[in-house]
Amino acid sequence: MTTVSTAADPFGTAALRDSVLAAWRDSPTRFREDANAEEDLRLGGYRDRMLVELAQNAADAAVAAGVPGRLRLAVDGRELRVANTGAALTDEGVAALASLRASAKRSGEQVGQFGVGFAAVLAVTEEPRVVSSTGGVRFSAARTRESIADHGRLGALLAERDHEVPVLRLAWPVDAAEAPVPTGFDTEVRLPLRPEVDLDQLLASAAEQAPDLLLALPGLAVIEVGDERWERTEGDKPGLIELHGPKALTRWLTLRSSGALTDAQSQRLGVEARARANWSVCWAIPLDEDGAPVPVSGEVLHAPTPTDERLSLPARLLATLPVEPSRRRLLPGPATDAVLDAAAAAYPELVAALPTEHRLALVPLPGFPLSEVDGQLRASVLAALGEASWLPTEAGPQRPPAGASVLDLPDGELAGLVVALLPGLLKGWLSEPVYAPALAVFDVRRVRAADLVAAISGIDREPAWWARLYAALNRWVASDADIADELGGLPVPLIDGRMSFGPRDLLLPSAEVGELLSEVDIVGLRVADPDAVHPLLERLGARHADALDLLDAPALRDAVANSMADAQSGVDITGLVDTVLHLVERADFGAGERPWLGDLALPDDQGGTRRAAELVQPGAPLLGVLADDAIGSDAPLGVLAAELAQDWSPRTLAALGVLNNFAVLVVDSPTGPDHELADEAEWWEWIEGDVSPPDTLIGIRDLDLVDEDRWPEALRLLSGEPDTARALADPAGYSAWWLARYALLGGHPPMFWRLPGAVDLVGLYDEVPNVGLSAQLLTSVGVQAELVISDAPDAQEMLQRLGDPDRAVSSGTAMRMHAELVSAMAAGGFEPADVQPPARVRTISGESADAEDAVLLDRPWFLGVLPENRVLAARIMPVTEDVEFDPIESLAELCSIALASEVVTAEPALDGEPVAWSDLGAIRLACSLLGVHVPDGLVFVTDELVVDGQRVDWWVIEHEYGADTVYAEDTSEGLARALAWVLDRWPDRWLLAGLLTDPTAGTALR
Repeated sequence: MTTVSTAADPFGTAALRDSVLAAWRDSPTRFREDANAEEDLRLGGYRDRMLVELAQNAADAAVAAGVPGRLRLAVDGRELRVANTGAALTDEGVAALASLRASAKRSGEQVGQFGVGFAAVLAVTEEPRVVSSTGGVRFSAARTRESIADHGRLGALLAERDHEVPVLRLAWPVDAAEAPVPTGFDTEVRLPLRPEVDLDQLLASAAEQAPDLLLALPGLAVIEVGDERWERTEGDKPGLIELHGPKALTRWLTLRSSGALTDAQSQRLGVEARARANWSVCWAIPLDEDGAPVPVSGEVLHAPTPTDERLSLPARLLATLPVEPSRRRLLPGPATDAVLDAAAAAYPELVAALPTEHRLALVPLPGFPLSEVDGQLRASVLAALGEASWLPTEAGPQRPPAGASVLDLPDGELAGLVVALLPGLLKGWLSEPVYAPALAVFDVRRVRAADLVAAISGIDREPAWWARLYAALNRWVASDADIADELGGLPVPLIDGRMSFGPRDLLLPSAEVGELLSEVDIVGLRVADPDAVHPLLERLGARHADALDLLDAPALRDAVANSMADAQSGVDITGLVDTVLHLVERADFGAGERPWLGDLALPDDQGGTRRAAELVQPGAPLLGVLADDAIGSDAPLGVLAAELAQDWSPRTLAALGVLNNFAVLVVDSPTGPDHELADEAEWWEWIEGDVSPPDTLIGIRDLDLVDEDRWPEALRLLSGEPDTARALADPAGYSAWWLARYALLGGHPPMFWRLPGAVDLVGLYDEVPNVGLSAQLLTSVGVQAELVISDAPDAQEMLQRLGDPDRAVSSGTAMRMHAELVSAMAAGGFEPADVQPPARVRTISGESADAEDAVLLDRPWFLGVLPENRVLAARIMPVTEDVEFDPIESLAELCSIALASEVVTAEPALDGEPVAWSDLGAIRLACSLLGVHVPDGLVFVTDELVVDGQRVDWWVIEHEYGADTVYAEDTSEGLARALAWVLDRWPDRWLLAGLLTDPTAGTALR
């Protein structure tokens, strides 16, 4: 443990105090100046710099003593203790601590300049002590107040200032019992903390700042905060600094330079500052685990400890720059400009110290300057980088950005291939997008694909060189359509030695079709040299020349499309036909996959020529179901010449479009009825009104050419082939729609019939005749299997069938059908206005009645006076007032018939007084058994109830305001129905009738 001087006042603090007190007594204004100056430092410039200033003092002490600096923060109760190694406290140092602007530091390597940094401790304490191996001093707000309290004028000022005093102007020796400096250290600052100071937060802040302080203050080697330790060591490479922390190791690459200010540069500095006009600059950039730089952000200028001058540079700058007394802002002037210029001049050396692939990370990118200093420094740094040679080139030596160029296509191999054509070309990997912003700062020219094409057009190279060029370009075309467009004129060597300027429509040969290519003479076919072939050419519009790709070549497609015109004009197309057939056979694909092949001109059995898609193979099953007038010279279809049919397989001919079975047309994203399918426009109108247009149109061709007597055979043929069977599987598709309406079974289309098992449709539809077809097939072509009402046409047909007097439709079936119509309207399938009202309707008697004479029962009691052959066969449906859709009114509107309440106006003729429901014992018993309250109100009960001359069980007269008038015969049926209506329990009327029946007498109980 280091001892402390035993002298009572080793630093002569008494004389210092006397001097200060005398000055204050002689001039109280001086007291106010000192108090205000210290307060400004505590609350302003030094308010959050305590650790920075103490670390700076420790670093200066270590530099002065020539020892590695060590700083330790420890806690003793509520006292923070900051110990350091280095030069001990001196008389001059104590005098500096007790003054405002007199630093004891003279070395040019020391950081402190003004002697005011110690004021930062006042942010956390009013009683700081400094203990050193040479002795100790203390400062005390309390003792300062005592020292001036008895002086009248000072005492008055003290009261005016709310007893706030300058703490650091009066110094006392530490108490004799003061503990010595900890072993291994030379000085310790002891700070009893103010009550409001959060000790944990203070230590956490110190731990956060420790790594940056070790970097900024070379005089410090170690910082300890509590149990945590940070150590600064030199790395294994020049300028590499390693900061070993408690949790991680961080590494910084630094570049230092130093010099001295000239007299002209330092003339605006203070006297003491001019005496030590040396400067130093340090650029620092953090490195990741792989040694790559990690550009900094949110930085401030370090002088060398942090200032408030914000910077946007990717590296941290630590420089001995002149600063204002607060140490937060630079002091403008020639000295500052000189050091900033020196820093900018050194920046390219920091960049050059990095591996070439990481250098552009240190280029400052465009942006608004964060401060005046930032704008000045950024401009100087960019100017220095613009003149220095630090960018790697394909030719070898490094060069400055001026006059350099880089490919817009990032690839080193590509750059190596074209370096001789593009002088000043940078390394190919610098074309990567990540480097583009930095290169753009210096206006480095980017050679785009179009520029490259222009540079290589007209040069003479072997086909293999072109293949390597295409390989280099190919890696980037897929992700950038613009590049592909710019390469549209890319030179390609052809097999005959010529050059093609642009790959589009070139054929890329393979061994499979090499022989065929040599025999085909088709205008427009161009073939690339096999040694230059690369997938890039296909990306840019070239075509593979295997069988399938050759078939898809535009020139061949044009030849097929023109073949009919050529044949009719006398051109021999035998070679074209033979070549196409060979290619189709080798490609081995199915019918309909390339419908354009159907345009190929082929000979028919009449000695003429027709499109392949208009020909049927001899003996094809299709011929057995077509109408006689569908085949022939002037008919829609013809028969392929027998000799051609013998030479090629049915599959090859079908792939060409020659028919063996019905052909299926497949169209992606169809937009309208323009595919020459029978009645296609009608189908489009149907789907546009009811279903969404299809993503793919799948339609069976030539259905309208079937003989009307051969439809069962035709349907079996359609279901037996996978392609046509799939086309039938979509009930909303064209094929199923057409067959349901235009195919004929027993003289009627399939949608006219029902399946034998569709018992719900008995009477509405006739049973389909037995034509030897499965129920599944019949259903797929439109034979009714179940009732489906989804739209207005469905509703129209159902109403027509329900009212047809020639049909025997039961009232139960009619009721179900009417319920389905209401459900479809409720679901939004159609509106009553969308359907033409029927002329006749089906009543509950099962008869067909004139719609003008029929009524819809909207209240159940009206049934007692209406004949069954006038009442529509529909179940009573309650009106729900809180829903806009009224099922009864909607059905009446749909059928255009009156409601019963609009027709029946008679009322019961009844004398007597009504009775309360609660007075009827049977009613009370029934309600109790049913678990409901006996209804309020009255009921007229009579032995015989007559309305309009007819006896009825019950009756209700509804009133717009007030309770309805209820009538009932004194029978279980009458009372049960009336009670069920009043209770809104109409479905329970049969149960109530049973509950109201007397087991003995069989009459309603009073």
